[in-house]
Amino acid sequence: MMKILMLGWELPPHNSGGLGVACLNMARALAKYGADIDFVVPYSAKHPNTSFMHIIAATHLDPIARYGGAYESTKILEQLIPTANKTQYVSIRDVQHLYCDFIQEFLKEHHPDVVHAHDWLTFEAGVIAKKQFALPLIAHVHATEFDRAGAHSGNPLIHEVEQEGLIAADRIIAVSEATKRIIHENYHIPLNKIEVVYNSLDESYNNSIYRFEDATYSYLEQMKAAGYTIVSTVGRFTIQKGLHNLLHAAALAIHQNPKLLFILAGDGEERNELIKLSAELGISKNVIFTGFIRGKRLRDIYSLSDIFVMSSVSEPFGLTALEAAHHGDALILTKQSGVSEIIWSAMKYDYWDERKLADEILSIADNQALRETLQTNVKQEYCKISWDQVAKKCMKIYNNVKHKRN
Repeated sequence: MMKILMLGWELPPHNSGGLGVACLNMARALAKYGADIDFVVPYSAKHPNTSFMHIIAATHLDPIARYGGAYESTKILEQLIPTANKTQYVSIRDVQHLYCDFIQEFLKEHHPDVVHAHDWLTFEAGVIAKKQFALPLIAHVHATEFDRAGAHSGNPLIHEVEQEGLIAADRIIAVSEATKRIIHENYHIPLNKIEVVYNSLDESYNNSIYRFEDATYSYLEQMKAAGYTIVSTVGRFTIQKGLHNLLHAAALAIHQNPKLLFILAGDGEERNELIKLSAELGISKNVIFTGFIRGKRLRDIYSLSDIFVMSSVSEPFGLTALEAAHHGDALILTKQSGVSEIIWSAMKYDYWDERKLADEILSIADNQALRETLQTNVKQEYCKISWDQVAKKCMKIYNNVKHKRN
């Protein structure tokens, strides 16, 4: 049995995005292949249906407190962990300090075969495990600061943490070829140190038929009955997601086809800017902001949508695209998304090309045969991807780094 210490920042239902979902599904699949997993999170809470692993709380903090408020990388200005506040934990850096302290004490009594750290939030703890306890370290990159910063440079502190973790790691897992290139080109990590392992659809979606109840969004049902095409996007409202470009493209498309309704599901620091922009563009009556949603309300959005747009400036993978495809949406993806590497039955564009995005939206909305072809073919593609494949690749990586250490 392979003993894995997995370092993560969130798990459902206490997740703010796809990172926690990916970690949960990965751990579940690994357990099927004999992995004994201790998964450390930086908060204390209940996680239902996780008996396949041991979830360990590094602090007594509430799940929300692990961010010290909303997580915005540009606002993480504290220097290094030794200077973090040790008496009043008010920032994400303070929580990371607690997390590292916990891992240091935990490893004095526990002896895993491999440490698997997810993203920069846990890389410092992973480096402690590697340097102080001589444990093999896997650094799993779901997103880099270059992705989160969009077209900007990002936070230098986070770049420093990422680079230290990537250099220290025995092996790096990237969620796409695009992410692998970013790691190599920006952090000068050798390509042969990086393994690409694509994510898969949440296991709860597989082998199940979702029952949509039209009472949840009766207004949208009425608009569809009136001939409107529903275009949706789901995610954090940050510069990374390219939502300003999406709204400009929406304005171009609506000018030619007023019966387009855009649903922006999510929340984040750009929310007010986006609401203002939709007003300035004169498309407010065609744009709905749902706020942050999960569970049934999210699945109902997918079920109601005809077209799903992933407009990200840089998206390492993009699980929401697979979720939308599962619910029958035609996909439009930026070429800057990792999921576009494995999904061919989608229309694609460069994130800045607002005219092309508008044209693709209009093409799908106006051509029922095209829409149905995209919807049918994409299901055949995403069904070929599984978390079992992810687990097999991870187990092979674990065994290789363990063998080299021995």
